[in-house]
Amino acid sequence: MLPIWRMEGSLAGLTNKRLLLGVTGGIAAYKSAQLLRLLQQAGAEVRVAMTAAGAEFVAPLTFQALSGHPVHLDLLDPAAEAAMGHIELARWADAVVVAPATADFIARLAHGEAPDLLGATCLATRSPVAVAPAMNQGMWSKPVTAENLARLRERGLWVFGPAAGYQACGDVGEGRMEEPEALVRKLAAIFATGALAGRKVVITAGPTQEAIDPVRYLSNHSSGKMGYALAAAAAEAGARVVLISGPVSLPCPDRVQRLPVISAAEMLAACMAEAGGADLFIAAAAVADYRPRTPAAHKIKRSGAPLTLELEPNPDIVATVAALPERPFVVGFAAETRDLLDNARNKLTRKGLDLVIANDVSTAGIGFGSDDNQVLVISQHTTLRPPRLPKDQLARLLIAEIAIAMAAGPGPHHPPEEGYLA
Repeated sequence: MLPIWRMEGSLAGLTNKRLLLGVTGGIAAYKSAQLLRLLQQAGAEVRVAMTAAGAEFVAPLTFQALSGHPVHLDLLDPAAEAAMGHIELARWADAVVVAPATADFIARLAHGEAPDLLGATCLATRSPVAVAPAMNQGMWSKPVTAENLARLRERGLWVFGPAAGYQACGDVGEGRMEEPEALVRKLAAIFATGALAGRKVVITAGPTQEAIDPVRYLSNHSSGKMGYALAAAAAEAGARVVLISGPVSLPCPDRVQRLPVISAAEMLAACMAEAGGADLFIAAAAVADYRPRTPAAHKIKRSGAPLTLELEPNPDIVATVAALPERPFVVGFAAETRDLLDNARNKLTRKGLDLVIANDVSTAGIGFGSDDNQVLVISQHTTLRPPRLPKDQLARLLIAEIAIAMAAGPGPHHPPEEGYLA
């Protein structure tokens, strides 16, 4: 985890992020409305969850009007749980920030208690959680408060502040919630990990199209979502990213250079031009394995008779890059419909790759075009199974794992843990 004090500046890390703003029962709740607005202006989508005490300080209708979404209040509300309850909120959010976070909420969270929707969501999410303490200076100075915050930090939660100054009770000292502008900068820093700082990363994404005639082509169902999410995550991690993309309808991620291509031959040429100076090459594109040997110069007219196409193999882009004398760290993708682990391991060895990321595209909800994905991350020594996640969240996890593998070099790069396959 990077120290927050080194991460001033750009708010680009908040662009298109999904943030859950938690509001607990402190007088600083009035600042949360401004925080919500600033997060939106930085490009984030914000939803709000409030404790019962928080709703006593600022009406939920205020946050509903500002966010454009219903405010989440009750853990045991059947209607809410049927729509977006705490588990869906936990999966939806790229990060959770509780501002203000009272001494009571911090204590309960530190001890794993979840009596309300906000607390349950904080415990259920796999995304970063940040708290912005806000309390009387006397409460802040108590050793038990420091102990509770130490527990949260040990578990990987972020603690923003507090600030010092005049308090609502008339006291002067530490305990004020940090100002919204400072909180926005610190939230942006969460996504700027620096794991690939200064590295050049080349990523392929989307399908290729292989011309049959001037109006028809061979292709596949790839949407490009996973490759584009990886490009965004690599940029967040500080890399200079070149995205070589087949035809897709996705916008180019912020801080990413996109090189559009159509055919596998065009993608290979672009990859060879960029891979020589790259530190990392991720082949996430679904490249057509075959192409028509001789595309027709004019539209093929329907005759009613069978039509035979002679196909020839396309170049193997990832194997070609992996065979370069001075090559980058090479990560391939394996989209399979059966024998996932065996086929992926075979691809890893046969093509000389450093890692293979494999998924079963026949599984409902994680195939081509889906917003979620579940994969295996396979090296010569280790197989990891991250949880099923939205593709943008999974991309950040994958970039973190790839950065660890790059730093570790040959050999096992991750100890077996609960939830992973050794």
